[in-house]
Amino acid sequence: MKLSDKAVLFVPDGEEQTKAISRTTHMAVSAHQDDIEFMAYAPISECFGKKDAWFGAVVVTDGAGSPRNGLYADYTDEDMKAIRIVEQKKAAFVGEYSFQALLGHPSKEVKDPKNTAIVEELVSLFRAARPRFVYMHNFADKHDTHVATATKVLAALRLLKPEERPEKVYGCEVWRDLDWMPDDEKVMLDCGNHPNIARCLSGVFDSQIVGGKRYEIAAEGRRAANATFSASHACDTYTALNYAMDLTPLMLDKDLNAADYISGVIRRFEAEVRDRIGKFTEEK
Repeated sequence: MKLSDKAVLFVPDGEEQTKAISRTTHMAVSAHQDDIEFMAYAPISECFGKKDAWFGAVVVTDGAGSPRNGLYADYTDEDMKAIRIVEQKKAAFVGEYSFQALLGHPSKEVKDPKNTAIVEELVSLFRAARPRFVYMHNFADKHDTHVATATKVLAALRLLKPEERPEKVYGCEVWRDLDWMPDDEKVMLDCGNHPNIARCLSGVFDSQIVGGKRYEIAAEGRRAANATFSASHACDTYTALNYAMDLTPLMLDKDLNAADYISGVIRRFEAEVRDRIGKFTEEK
């Protein structure tokens, strides 16, 4: 594989690296350490304890710019990069990941549209893993680095040969919920299995939580809210739920613009709102 010298590969169960990557069936690519555990817990739990399904994770940035407080208040950027690698390895071990790749790029490199090296690394990982399902940030996210990472992931997927492509690509919610999407376009990701593992995975990122962001509470709350508010006229089907959007068409059609694709979803949401209001008023 073509990874940079700063990349870190970790295999929790000690399997040989090539075998560990190639057995992957579900693979998530995120911008930061902890994004994966918040946005892709459904596939983590789906693979947990299985021998015929394996979850692989890739984190693109080094996490140096994160806020810090308490125990970590005096940590330098280099200190934070080191502790976030440790925390991400803890999550990989708890979640029984097939492998964990930390590419270690500064955010400014990810945001650079001319930086193709990251795309090449991702292509290399996709070809080595050949996952059936890919989970990534969605293009309606409000975090710049998340959207920049999504553009790199999409560029890499589009470089794959047809036989190398995953069956499905899902854009997941992190820094913006996806409950606004029309219901028939939402991908329901069931996060209700092994709730104890979900809490452990969210909780290992102490540098972020002590830093003043209660991500572990927010992630669990979002999943519970999604599960209850997913249907207004039916009993709860899920106990915990994340939403995603299907980005597979963007991988398959290289002429399909990501901004246009997301704008189409927004327009359909707008039309749904207008139609509902119109049913009960004279406004047309």
